[in-house]
Amino acid sequence: MNEWNRTALTAFLDREATGLVYFYTPMCGTCQVASKMLQVIEQLVELEMGKMNLNFHPDLANEFEIESVPCLLFIDAGKVRETLYAFQSVPFLLEKIKQYIS
Repeated sequence: MNEWNRTALTAFLDREATGLVYFYTPMCGTCQVASKMLQVIEQLVELEMGKMNLNFHPDLANEFEIESVPCLLFIDAGKVRETLYAFQSVPFLLEKIKQYIS
């Protein structure tokens, strides 16, 4: 999963794309587990995904109303459709993702 900067995120949203944006912090143990789960997901589905270190983009926490990390935003047609904090399992994430991709 590619590390995105603000420009990449803005371009993704402006294109009205569908995909995932993952917010994390490097010292978060749960984020490390979530990152590994998303690496598996990346191998199983064809979907645009990017990750952003929330330490470098604290203003985005307010903009997207992010309450904690890890945080996964489901973006459909450039709009946030769902915010997920509890990743649970790879099968759970796959089922969630199937709701947004055809």
